[in-house]
Amino acid sequence: MAAANQSATSDLPFTDDQDFADARRGFVAALEPGVVIAETGSTVWDNDSYAFLNQPCPPTVHPSLWRQSQLCAQQGLFEVTDRIYQVRGLDLSNMTLVEGDKGVVVVDPLISAETAAAALALYREHRGDRPVTGVIYSHSHLDHFGGVKGITTVEDVETGRCVVVAPAGFVEHAIAENVYAGTAMARRAGYMYGAALPRGPQGAVGAGLGQTTSTGTPTLIPPTVSIDSTGRTETIDGIRIEFQLTPGTEAPSEMNFYFPDLRALCMAENTSHTLHNLLTLRGALVRDPHVWASYLTESINLYAERSDVLFASHHWPTWGTERLTEFLSLQRDQYAYLHDQTLRRMNQGYTGIEIAEGFELPPKIARAWHTSGYYGSVSHNVKAIYQRYMGWFDGNPARLWQHPPIESARRHVEFMGGATAVIDKARESFADADFRWVAQVLDYVLFADPDNAEARALQADTFEQLGFGAENGTWRNFYLTGAYELRHGSVGTPAVAAAADINAALTVEQIFDALALRIDGPRAWSAHLVLDWYFTDEALVHRTELRNGVLVHYDVDGDSSRADAVFHMTRPDLIAVLLEGADLGQLVSEGRMRIEGDASTLAELVGYLDSPDPDFAIVTP
Repeated sequence: MAAANQSATSDLPFTDDQDFADARRGFVAALEPGVVIAETGSTVWDNDSYAFLNQPCPPTVHPSLWRQSQLCAQQGLFEVTDRIYQVRGLDLSNMTLVEGDKGVVVVDPLISAETAAAALALYREHRGDRPVTGVIYSHSHLDHFGGVKGITTVEDVETGRCVVVAPAGFVEHAIAENVYAGTAMARRAGYMYGAALPRGPQGAVGAGLGQTTSTGTPTLIPPTVSIDSTGRTETIDGIRIEFQLTPGTEAPSEMNFYFPDLRALCMAENTSHTLHNLLTLRGALVRDPHVWASYLTESINLYAERSDVLFASHHWPTWGTERLTEFLSLQRDQYAYLHDQTLRRMNQGYTGIEIAEGFELPPKIARAWHTSGYYGSVSHNVKAIYQRYMGWFDGNPARLWQHPPIESARRHVEFMGGATAVIDKARESFADADFRWVAQVLDYVLFADPDNAEARALQADTFEQLGFGAENGTWRNFYLTGAYELRHGSVGTPAVAAAADINAALTVEQIFDALALRIDGPRAWSAHLVLDWYFTDEALVHRTELRNGVLVHYDVDGDSSRADAVFHMTRPDLIAVLLEGADLGQLVSEGRMRIEGDASTLAELVGYLDSPDPDFAIVTP
């Protein structure tokens, strides 16, 4: 891959260093050292571990990704414009601080309470000990709200000293993403962000959107103001803010916002200095590039001519009306082009893989640094668009009912002459640098014989080469984490997959939705249980009925004659019992729960629950 990486240097406009000037502009001070330590003594963030990026690009990293990582690793407090500051390089995302009449409004308080507190402390060290009078969550992803308790308190929010603003649907989508499929997403996020990889030219260099994710404490304070329409204007601590709702773009609940008195536009995560994901590799719902492009057109028409600076939840700002308008336009054009051309080729009969393989962007888009595929990629975004419209099946009946991976692998290896023959041929392909093919055929060997040491070693070498040649930060991290696990064993899930604050925000319906996802259906086929739940803090009666391996639930009018048991308790205690393993007997003895009927039915219900596995295998069966 070294030769391919070297040739990329001549194909890209490395003489254009405007991004470096923009990334350094307004620098006030850095956090020294650039490390955040939790109260337990564990390191939750270490930006200093990327100091090696100050060296020339080595042959083991794509030069374009090296450049992007150098930019993303710049850390500190920066002035964006009058009264607007950003702390960058202390987590995957940025924290923006807007100075009001009495205090400061914080936009997107990072992932962890620890990194958010460090960012606020850095700001206060240089701008004064201003109170936090407002918090804005731009959207429902964890890296834009998880650190909130590092900058404000529940008491300050409940007493009105600090307002919390979010787009409509924020809590619902934030909870659904982090709870329903949270374990699987978090495990794959460990691959995507390379959190367990050693830092260095042969390991983690960054994820394109930022360096990696912090590993501190995720928190949540629910919003007190919900933005439900574009054009709505709120004044927070003397700061006028006009909101633009953009649901279904980078997140299902997201909004941009404009500061008319400061001529500043915040684009949340709808624009970044990279092509974004339409289907993130950690897993998520497929995003809609057509809607995304339409909202960017609306942003241009509403705000571009009235703005002097554009900033976002990641990366560095863009200054000047003409420059930011062109930036928005190219960002819009890339998502529209991906959507329209994928649909055009799809309607000519091409499959997602076929369309992705030969897809080319227009020269002006392809040559812009901020549309490069450091985080999303043309390849997996095109496949995502195909999936959004057509699903997993490409129409060829030969692919309608294929064997699952292990059985398919055994048959492939047998047809190819056995594991030894496959590995010998794979070595020849490795020597020819056909790494994509080597990865595919060795995958068959490993799923047929996961303990084959020779295949594991060669596959690890293959993943490493593919990672070294990847311009996309998340592709590099996936390949190199796969190689790392083949050599050293599973890294598990480095980041926290669930958090007490997120559980606490679950509605009654969401609690039982989450519980239903854990029912071991086959074991519960013959069970029939009816349990009623009287919530003493919400004047609500909710029924759960387990039948045919399905847990259904609904509100009832209070008639519990059909119920096997009735539980009187609060919603937080229900969360503690069902999701956090609290002792039922202790709650009863403390008077926090009262049970009518057969109390053993709850134990029977819990007995049908399966446990998620945050350590499931990925590169082996």
